[in-house]
Amino acid sequence: MEHIAIMKKSWKLLPKILRGEKIIESRWYKNKSSPWNKIREGEFVYFKDLGNPVSVKSEVKKVMQFSNLDSNKVREILGEYGKDDGLDEKDIPLFFNLFRDKNYCILIYLKNPKKIEPFEINKKGFGLMSAWLVTENINKLRI
Repeated sequence: MEHIAIMKKSWKLLPKILRGEKIIESRWYKNKSSPWNKIREGEFVYFKDLGNPVSVKSEVKKVMQFSNLDSNKVREILGEYGKDDGLDEKDIPLFFNLFRDKNYCILIYLKNPKKIEPFEINKKGFGLMSAWLVTENINKLRI
């Protein structure tokens, strides 16, 4: 499978991925949602900032999933993996407030990230609010 991760532009994470400052992509959920149980080592994730074309590609090195979270477990995950997730230590309290009520967390370790020729995608059929798309072939979504 291939994946498209849609990022918040204001968080400026794509440059951190390319510089190797962010080697984990995390997703936090109240309910199980893509890519939960849908992503494996060796697959590829394509990244795009919201409103921009896809511009970065990375291979999946490893996947870790956490469930039945409580605020202590969220704090523990952020403390242990936050730096590799591209978070500055001073920002961890902000992200704790965003994620403290989540029940699930998935950590996707990235390897060999690279800038690619930008391309647009068609999200039709995935839902307007989808921030993670899973497809058998990325070319099916290219515009």
